Amino acid sequence: MSVPKKSTLSTLIQILHIISDTILEFILGWILGVKRHVSAPQNKDYEELLSSSAVELASLIRERKLQSYDLVKAYYENLLVNRDLNAVVDGPFIEAIEEAKLIDERFKNGDITDEELKKKPFLGVPFTTKDSTEVEGKLHTLGLVSRRNERGSKDAECVRLMKEAGAILLATSNVPEVNKWIETRNMLIGQTKNPYDYRRSVGGSSGGEATLISACCTAFGLGTDIGGSIRIPAFNCGIFGHKPTKGVVNMRGCTFRSGDEENTMVAAGPMARYADDLLELMKVLTEQKMVKELQLEETINLKSLQYFYIPCNNMIQCNPIGKDEQNLMMKVCEHFTNLSGSDVKLATLPHLDMTGKMWRYWMTQEPANFNKLLGNGEALNPFIELFKKLFGRSDFTMAAIYSLLDALLPPENEYKIREATRMCKKSTR
Repeated sequence: MSVPKKSTLSTLIQILHIISDTILEFILGWILGVKRHVSAPQNKDYEELLSSSAVELASLIRERKLQSYDLVKAYYENLLVNRDLNAVVDGPFIEAIEEAKLIDERFKNGDITDEELKKKPFLGVPFTTKDSTEVEGKLHTLGLVSRRNERGSKDAECVRLMKEAGAILLATSNVPEVNKWIETRNMLIGQTKNPYDYRRSVGGSSGGEATLISACCTAFGLGTDIGGSIRIPAFNCGIFGHKPTKGVVNMRGCTFRSGDEENTMVAAGPMARYADDLLELMKVLTEQKMVKELQLEETINLKSLQYFYIPCNNMIQCNPIGKDEQNLMMKVCEHFTNLSGSDVKLATLPHLDMTGKMWRYWMTQEPANFNKLLGNGEALNPFIELFKKLFGRSDFTMAAIYSLLDALLPPENEYKIREATRMCKKSTR
């Protein structure tokens, strides 16, 4: 397995990255002190239950081996760890307990038919979703001080589908302001902590979801992703997340989306502790017209597939991945080599070092205006907000203000970006 060569300049800059990171790691480690992490469930009777997969839990409920009330109550009580994690915006909802009781009562009375069970594959299983994804009657702040009391008027389509599949909403989770940052921090709720190490980032923008799932506070969650917002938190918190292709999951109700947008990179997708859950959750979330096209019900012969990997993107703005990640990637490659009987190939995409610029350009083509979203419908002046921040008077984080300022910088070369994008698409067909 070969690794693409780097230019001398790229190598030098990455060395500087490593040196600066090492120094910063030492300084922050000294300032922040020793590692602290969330403890295991205090009630040991719940430990195995809370760490089970959503699919397994749903199966136990269907087979009457587990009551929904016991499961929801276990997660409800374990959400006490949120006082350390700061991941919940609204909840836990007491009506989740009542809904679970009703499900158990219906099972007891024999009111739930096999046909209903087929339509509700996650009956009685609790889940959470981002605060930016609308839920009827629940807080819908998007991390904005100006929306501290705003509540949803209607369930987002992905939430509606999960409820229709029998899942029970337990809480909503923290996000950065209008989802546009790779940390989960805002001036309304504050900073969400990583369950494995409170000093570490949970990522963003679905960081609240990743934290709750990782800390066994929910069976699974719903995230959204426009530039890593599912994938980065999943990576940081040691769980699984899937960003589907745009259009596969209806986006109505997610960050003010109508669901009719065409030219967009954003998608909603599942997040879970187990990879096994992702496919079953996608079957619920996927637009029905695309289920057959995506062959979600088909059994795939993994041995017949060709596997590829990308060790790095050679962007000089990015730090090189660590040795642990490199070693794990090679282990994964070895696994699929043994499985398929053929070598995992290096994927060589053109202009991979331009991915940051490509994303920045295509973000300007999104239907949503970040400035107005941040201002809750009103345009903001980044220089005024920066001045207010110096005196602690701004309602926005420095990350949000930085994003406002970045929008004022010269745009990327449109021709180069569109051509690079076209070549990347062509090489993957």
